[in-house]
Formats: sequence, structure tokens, C-alpha cells
Amino acid sequence: MSENVIFCFSGSGNCLDIAKSIAAGLGDTDIVSLRRAPRVTDVRFCRRVGFVVPCHAGGLPLGVADFIRTLSVKPNPYTFGVVSCAAYPGTALADINEIVALDYGAVISHQSSCIWLMPHTLMLPIKTPEKAQKRSEELAAAVAADVKAYKHAPLPPARALNRIEQSAWPTLARSKAELLSVSGKCVGCGQCARLCPKGNIKLIGGRPDFGTDCIGCLSCLQFCPQGAIHMGGATLTRERWHNPNVSAEELNEAVIHID
Repeated sequence: MSENVIFCFSGSGNCLDIAKSIAAGLGDTDIVSLRRAPRVTDVRFCRRVGFVVPCHAGGLPLGVADFIRTLSVKPNPYTFGVVSCAAYPGTALADINEIVALDYGAVISHQSSCIWLMPHTLMLPIKTPEKAQKRSEELAAAVAADVKAYKHAPLPPARALNRIEQSAWPTLARSKAELLSVSGKCVGCGQCARLCPKGNIKLIGGRPDFGTDCIGCLSCLQFCPQGAIHMGGATLTRERWHNPNVSAEELNEAVIHID
């Protein structure tokens, strides 16, 4: 077991990139994926345990809270949480804090991955993709320094409006999944099926077939090498975004170790 563990959910790769930056600052860190049931669950004897997650519709990605409930964390480790968002942090850190009391919380804004709703460049504060990435790396390094020094920091407040938004997300995610389609650009590589954390995509006759058990991570859409996957008309013309430092293969890793 490494000295430090970071549990991470990532759809576009932004959160995994943030987790990697923090891990590089800490050293001897395992990054454990929360895209599926975590490979590591007992971290009571680590020095530091962190969570890096995105804000999905005002809260945690679907299923992540259930995965976190399977973990054995306290009473020993120092705990921290980081939420990545385009505009507002929502309830994600507060939700984690209800399960595992956090000693430290931070917010890092980055490009939006929810391109069926908005272009990826629409974020607060507004930055170019290159400047947003640079800022993300600088903030992640600052978080790593704080965590290494065992600093304490308050969590952002959980607002009632975000709770309402979060409660509607499962229904909305299912309805958006019905809009998933593939264009003639598809070459049947199967990357979308391999990436889907719910196994919601099957290759039938060399073409992806989409089910309705979708959590809205959009990894299939953002990482499609041909830009062939769409979710409604808005995505036909919008540029895809995934973090430049994260590959599809890396996103699918259950555990990544960083010395």
C-alpha cells in the first residue's frame, strides 16, 4: 500500500490530470479509479487519503457516493477533497464529507465536458483551453503543497438549488442517453464500449449500440477518435474536449501509481 491514496472519478480526463498533479507533489501515491467499483477499499493505514471528482449536475457523478461508502478510511488518515467544475462546485464535496469527514477542500475550475448543454470553452472564469490547463496545474500544485503540510481548509457550502438539480440528474441522464447516436465517421474501433463505466455500449455488427444505463460521463463522446458520437443536435457542431495529458487507456486504469 502506498503512503497516499487518491480516489478519482474522471470523464473528460480533467480530474485524473488534477489527481496526477497532486500525486506528483505528494509522491508515493496510488490513484484509484471510481469509474467502477474501486480496486482498493481499505486505506485506514495510509497517511493521506484524497478524493478528486467533477461536479455533475450539481453533485457527485452517479454511483460514486455508493463506491465511497464501501471504503474503510477513518480514523487514521488525513483526508482531502477536490472538485473540478466549469462554473460552480455544487454539493460534491459536501456529499463526500457526509460519508468521510474531510479535513481539507478545494475547487479547481476547468473546461466544461457537458457539451450537449454548453461549449467546452464556456467556464468561469473564462479562459482559453491552454490557460485553463495551466491554471489547473498551478492550483493542483498548490493543493499538493497544502495537503503535504496537512493544512485544513473549509469546504464550499452546499446550496439548496444544487440539491434540487442533483435529484433530477438520474432522470435527465437517462433521457439524454436516448439521444446518443453514431455517424458514418465511425470505424468500429470499440473505444467507446471499452470506456463506458456502466457497460452501456455494445458493439453490434461493428457499430456501437447505446443502452439507457448512462451516467452522463461523456467519455465515449469526448474520447471518440473520429468524433463520431453525438448526443442530440447541439453536439453536431461543438468541438470535443478531453484533457491533453490523459489518454483513453489511462482513463480506464483501475490503479495508477505515481512515485
